[in-house]
Amino acid sequence: MSTFQRARCRLRAHPFALDAALAAGVLVCIVAGSLVEPHGPDGVTWALRTPDPLSLVLMVLGAAALVLRRRAPLAVLAFTGGVSLVESVTGDPRAPVAMCVVVALYTVASATDRPTTWRVGLLTMTVLTGAAMIAGPLPWYAQENLGILAWTGIGATAGDAVRSRRAFVQAIRERAERAERTREEEARRRVAEERLRIARDLHDVVAHHIALVNVQAGVAAHVMDKRPDQAKEALAHVREASRSALGELRATVGLLRQSGDPEAPTEPAPGLDRLDDLVGTFRSAGLHVLVVREDQRPDHTSALPAAVDLAAYRIIQEALTNVQKHAGAEVKAEVSVVRVGPHLEVTVLDDGTGAGRHEAPADHGNGGGNGGGDHGGGHGLLGMRERVTALRGTLTTGPRYGGGFRVHAILPVETRTSAAQDGS
Repeated sequence: MSTFQRARCRLRAHPFALDAALAAGVLVCIVAGSLVEPHGPDGVTWALRTPDPLSLVLMVLGAAALVLRRRAPLAVLAFTGGVSLVESVTGDPRAPVAMCVVVALYTVASATDRPTTWRVGLLTMTVLTGAAMIAGPLPWYAQENLGILAWTGIGATAGDAVRSRRAFVQAIRERAERAERTREEEARRRVAEERLRIARDLHDVVAHHIALVNVQAGVAAHVMDKRPDQAKEALAHVREASRSALGELRATVGLLRQSGDPEAPTEPAPGLDRLDDLVGTFRSAGLHVLVVREDQRPDHTSALPAAVDLAAYRIIQEALTNVQKHAGAEVKAEVSVVRVGPHLEVTVLDDGTGAGRHEAPADHGNGGGNGGGDHGGGHGLLGMRERVTALRGTLTTGPRYGGGFRVHAILPVETRTSAAQDGS
């Protein structure tokens, strides 16, 4: 920081001292101006003369009032205007007390708004100039009278320019601060959305595979003594399910790595092309699953956006996991994936009668309400709702007439992301 900037900061920190120094400087200038003889035989000359006592008093009062110009700008302007008015009428030769009015009018213009500046400035210029022309000792066309008009106008204009610049700088500063806050809020929002998405994927992966591991482990423990071959098969399914869970967990956690960390797995997210493998894991766990698909033709599967493909896969995975966990023994499930116009309809039905699984009311609308029908208070239906809501789809869940449960999702194939890409 330079010496000038340090001095400027100190003066801003002590405004009263700055105003006192300004008042002293104005007084010196007024006293020096009172020694000038504008109408000498050789033009403007310096004359060593003593000002009139009244003029000296008016000069001191006008300059002293400027000490309070920041605290009461309009009052100081009125006081210095009155002092200058008296001097312009009685002083002969006249002392430049109007300099105090110029400083006071500058302060008013820089501290108030433009309409106030116009009104106060015009009133001050009119009163002082008119009084000097009409009642002053000099002819009305004297240069001193026109000088009062010019200097007061300059003071008002300079003050208004300073006020406009301050307002402009303040607006730029506020705009920059608002943009910074907006960037921070957008960053926090994106972080929250990413955390929610990762948590949802982790829940889908863990809930599905751990449910299969739990079922197969129970089967292995039950038939270990009597049918070791079946127990060995169940343990093989446990091993396969745990390996799949670890693979998907590794792929999901890889998204949390920093740029300098080892490269994360590049395996694509699962979709409906892996539906047969998904259903096979449930069938190996003892769940009877029937799959009805109308999207196996190339013109259907290739047209699905990645977000819709992943959401449909996860909805089926979570729904079958809930059936496996809550529907009871010997349950049958049916999965339907149908392309209807611009929408993909995913339906999962079961005929189970597990205790406590239908206590929550059905969910309707965009995302399916609050997800309260998750057969036991988990987060499965909540995850479905969030996925469907993100795609502007519709989720309906609830008990079926005659027993069982129904999950029905309508996903628009033209999502916001794909529509934006097509438009670009």
